[in-house]
Amino acid sequence: MKTISFALVFAMIFFPFFRIAAMHLDDQEEARQLTYRYNAAMRTAVQDAAALLNDTSDQDHEPGYGSSKFFRADKERAVDAFYRTLSLNFGVQDDAAALGALTGYVPAIAIIDYDGYFIYSVEDFVDSSGHSRMRAVWSPKKPYAYSDASGNAVQFTLDSFVKAYDRKSSSWVQGFRKEIAGNLNIALLQDADTFENVRRRAIVQSIQDDLASAINRHNAYASRYGIDYRFTLPQISREEWNNGIDDIGIVAFLQGIPVGDQAYNNYSFGGGRLVRKKAVYGSIDPASGIRYYSRRAEDLPAKIEETFDSEKDAARSGYFPIR
Repeated sequence: MKTISFALVFAMIFFPFFRIAAMHLDDQEEARQLTYRYNAAMRTAVQDAAALLNDTSDQDHEPGYGSSKFFRADKERAVDAFYRTLSLNFGVQDDAAALGALTGYVPAIAIIDYDGYFIYSVEDFVDSSGHSRMRAVWSPKKPYAYSDASGNAVQFTLDSFVKAYDRKSSSWVQGFRKEIAGNLNIALLQDADTFENVRRRAIVQSIQDDLASAINRHNAYASRYGIDYRFTLPQISREEWNNGIDDIGIVAFLQGIPVGDQAYNNYSFGGGRLVRKKAVYGSIDPASGIRYYSRRAEDLPAKIEETFDSEKDAARSGYFPIR
C-alpha cells in the first residue's frame, strides 16, 4: 500500500514536469520543421530574384566599362520576383493583407550592383494630406567610395575598374587599376594585393553600415504594426560577404516570424556570374508568310523584323522556332 501511495505521489508531483518537457520537445520539432521550410522559402525567393537582376536587353548603353562583370542590375524586377516567390512559398499570394503582414518581417534588401548598391527598406514620408506615413522605398545608388589621408578618392567596382581622383593633379581618371596606376599619385593603386583587400573591405563595410541603419529603422515600422521583435543586422561571415560581392547580386533578410517559442532570423545571398544571353530574332518567310524566330540571325529566311528577350516572348507574338 505504501508503495502504491508513493507511486501516486511521485506521479502527481512529476507528471506536470514530464508533460511540460514533452510539450517543449514538440515545440522544438515544430520550430525545426518551420525553420527548414522558411530557409527553403528564402533561398528560392532570393535565387529567383537574382535570376532577374540581369536585364539583357540593353547592357551596352553605358560606355567606359570594359568589364565582363558589368551588368546593370534590374532591381525592381528582382524585388518583385523575391516577394512573388516568397508569397507563393508562404501560401499568401492571393491574400493582400497576409502579404502585407509578411513584408513586415523583411526589414531590408540590398541590391549589389557593379559600381554601387541600393537598399530597399522602410522610410518615413509625408503624404499629400500632410500625414506621416511609412513605406518601402529605394535608396539612391551609393558608390563604393574610398578616400585617403592625402585627399585622393577612389570609387571601386566589383572588379579592378575604378574612377580615381588624384588630388595632386586635381583630375579624375577611370580605367582598370593596372592600366592607370602609373599615371596617378595614389598609393592604393600601386599594389594589387593591397588594392584588392581595401576594395573588398570598403565595399562590405559600406553595405553593412547602411543595412544596419535600415534594419534598425524598421523597428519603428514593425512596432506600429504590432510586431514584437527587435530587428538587428545578423552576424555575416567575411567569407559570405566576399562571395556575395564577386558579382552583382542580392541579399535579403527575413526576421521575427514566430517558430515555436523562438523567432526566425535568417538572411540569404543570391547572384553569381550572370551570363549575357543573345537576343531572339524574328523574321517573316517571304514564300509562306510564316513568322520564325532564332537566336542565330543567319538561320532566318529573311531580314530581321523584331527582336525579343526570350523564345517565350517571340512565341507570344506569333513566331515559330525555325527548323
